[in-house]
Amino acid sequence: MVEMLVVPTAKDCRWDLVALGEVMLRLDPGEGRIATTRTFQTWEGGGEYNVARSLRKCFGLRTSVVTALADNPIGRLVEDLILQGGVDVSHIHWVPYDGIGREARNGLTFTERGFGVRGALGCSDRGHTAVSQLRTGDIDWEQIFLFERARWLHCGGIFTALSETTAEVAGEAMRAARAAGTVVSYDLNYRPSLWKGIGGTERAVSVNRSLVSLVDVLFGNEEDFAAALGFDVGGDASFSRLDNAAYSAMLGRVVAEYPNLRVVATSLRAVHSATQNDWSGICWAGGGVTESVVYPGLEILDRVGGGDSFASGLIFGFLTGLEVQEALAYAVAHGALAMTTPGDTSMATLAEVRRLATGGNARIER
Repeated sequence: MVEMLVVPTAKDCRWDLVALGEVMLRLDPGEGRIATTRTFQTWEGGGEYNVARSLRKCFGLRTSVVTALADNPIGRLVEDLILQGGVDVSHIHWVPYDGIGREARNGLTFTERGFGVRGALGCSDRGHTAVSQLRTGDIDWEQIFLFERARWLHCGGIFTALSETTAEVAGEAMRAARAAGTVVSYDLNYRPSLWKGIGGTERAVSVNRSLVSLVDVLFGNEEDFAAALGFDVGGDASFSRLDNAAYSAMLGRVVAEYPNLRVVATSLRAVHSATQNDWSGICWAGGGVTESVVYPGLEILDRVGGGDSFASGLIFGFLTGLEVQEALAYAVAHGALAMTTPGDTSMATLAEVRRLATGGNARIER
């Protein structure tokens, strides 16, 4: 018998979700390019944090972020942006600033949105950041999971790739969460640039395989399962098409190797151009695979954060007791809407997500 996901009740917990990860300052050249622009718009963003912000700002749940920032004006700007998103900042680990960032600094990411045949482009400046230096024992997990209590912990492969110690911190957090009955989710989120200098895919597989055994809900795509977990996906799946049968088989192989998993889900994207993708999702839960509707030819303004918005939509569904099919519909709808606005984080409202998830369209509302 397949065990179902059991989520702690809201009344017993202060937080619906706690996210563990880096929050960076994103510098966005808008319609221009990084190398030629003279102005940038600033946003905050980070794979794990984006989920917490979406759940607070779009879905109205109670979230907190565990991260570290160097205590300087850039760190305080990031904090201010987090506060604007409604996410609790009481678990930020502040690190003294030495004046120029020799010891610790705050991460920057420069991101172009892409258009047509020109793909999106990211250039990170995040070495030696405060959060990459987090060590086991720096965060009071007992306070978070036993006294404040949280229904859900979310972390991911971006955080664990930042340093050897961040992978250890993630494991420490997951074990504390599981001991308290908190659901643990993990997004593989494989980024070649992060792993390149610290052992590449071999190191990514070693780290992620050690952590996935502590996870209840796993997010990933075919590149993630191959590069981050070492699964041979061969010709089963392709970025250029939506092959649900291949994805179903792949999810089945993941669950067979990790019987602790209760849910495995992935957004599906067939890329026709930077600004037009086919978009859908698939989810293994309760012993079976559920497929979403497909949004063919989805028009995209900024694809960054689409996967995080998919994850937050699905998590919202499970936190609020929705059936798998409905939760997946919210995930796909939220991801689609998030990619229509700039920045890493969602600007969608719950009403918009619900409307699209239940068959609504883009007719004007007035």
